Parts: sequence; structure tokens; C-alpha cells
Amino acid sequence: MNFALIVLILAIVWGAVTGSFGIMNLLLGVAVAVIALFFVRDRVTRPNFLRRIWRVLSLVGLFLYELMMSAIRVAVLVASPDMKRKIHPAIIAYPLTVTSDAEITLLANLITLTPGTLSIDVSEDRKTLYVHALELRSEEETVQSIRTGFEAKILEVFEP
Repeated sequence: MNFALIVLILAIVWGAVTGSFGIMNLLLGVAVAVIALFFVRDRVTRPNFLRRIWRVLSLVGLFLYELMMSAIRVAVLVASPDMKRKIHPAIIAYPLTVTSDAEITLLANLITLTPGTLSIDVSEDRKTLYVHALELRSEEETVQSIRTGFEAKILEVFEP
């Protein structure tokens, strides 16, 4: 992506965030954008910058969708009169595909931030993540859901 185009986009974002599109404010936005891009210039000039941004936005979208659906499921579960019969808590050992500390941490945090699930621990060899689920229907289904959901998106984001 062209450096000038990025500066222009960031200046417009600056104007939107500050609530003023006056010439002096936009010039200040340009100055802030140039200074900010100076510090991250090696990452911005890569050709896959836009693709990575799209992948991050895709991960955020998946998280927001899962957050909403899980919150609804937990709310319905808690509000039901026979809640004790419906809750089936369990701890599962999730085999990790992600390998770096950043990827494991991100996956564990996304799982923990989703209502009804909690990341408990990572094994010593960093190949297993222990997850507590409030309502476990099927261990295989839960593992597959994490693998094709959060973990697949995280692998896409951290792909070189």
C-alpha cells in the first residue's frame, strides 16, 4: 500500500475520532500519521499488509459472533428453571496446533473471554490447553469448533 494513501486514511480516521475535519486538525492528523508510520515503517511496506488487516478483522468478527452466541446460550441456560439438569460442566484437554507463545496466549484469552468457557492451563510441553466448559455436549464437537474457529483464524493472522 502506498505510504501517502496510508497517511491520508489515518488523517481521515484522526478527523473522525477527534470530531473535527478542519484543515488544521487534518494537518495535525497527517503529522501524527507520519510520525506513527515512521516507527512501524518496516511492517507497513510489506505487500501483505492489507491481507493481514483483513485476517485480523475476520478474527475480531468471529470473536464478536461467538461472544454474542455464547452469551445468549449462557443466559438461556441460567434463566431456565431446570438449570441444574442442563449444566454439564467438564474439563477437556484441547490438543494445540498453534505453537508460539503469542498464538497460545491469544487462543487462551479468546476462549476465556467467551461466556461458558475458561482456559485453565497449558501443559508443560505446550501441546495441550485445558479448557473448562460450562455445558459440554460432546468433547469432539467442542474440539472441532475451536480448531475450525478461533485456532484456524489465529493461524491465518500469524501466517507470514
